[in-house]
Amino acid sequence: MELMLASQNHNKLGEISALLFNHSIILPEHRNIEFSFEENGSTFIANALDKAEALYNLSKMATLADDSGLVVDALDGGPGVFSARYGCSNGQLLSSVERNQLLLKNLEGVAEEKRTARFVCAMALIIDPYRKFVVQETVEGSIAFHPHGDGGFGYDPIFIVESTGETMAQLSNYEKNMISHRGKAAQRIAALLHNFKHKEIFYVS
Repeated sequence: MELMLASQNHNKLGEISALLFNHSIILPEHRNIEFSFEENGSTFIANALDKAEALYNLSKMATLADDSGLVVDALDGGPGVFSARYGCSNGQLLSSVERNQLLLKNLEGVAEEKRTARFVCAMALIIDPYRKFVVQETVEGSIAFHPHGDGGFGYDPIFIVESTGETMAQLSNYEKNMISHRGKAAQRIAALLHNFKHKEIFYVS
């Protein structure tokens, strides 16, 4: 199935394409669709659904959207749904490196055992106006004191995966896709698409 991903992020396109390898994933730009979306929801699920619906209304084709973020307990759940806009000032977004530096600065003096965190990914799939699905997955971990690793993107270099003891950026793409929040959500979406192919559709949350 061909799915349009509600994103302009080519890193995300590559990651989701690898996860949903049985399907063709394209961006709005590949169909000359100008798409931008301001995430105003208070939850990852709300943002993912709203984003998917906005693109579906433009494209009229099967649409996939996700909203992901980092939840840090010592920051009262921040940056959360504002992860991509963390430290944003006057509409100017920070680079990934700058966001990581800011987050580490805001955790200065926080002990290792208090640096618990998790990545969250909500992923929404719209087949048509009557068939809409959303899943949410997490991966537990903690925030490192310094960045480690060259892989991944975003907060990956400072997020230590609980089950491996390595940052997300130190994992191979295969390892990351098997355990990451986005990887687990995509696996559930893949199962839904398989069921759709065989006319067995189930609503999930």
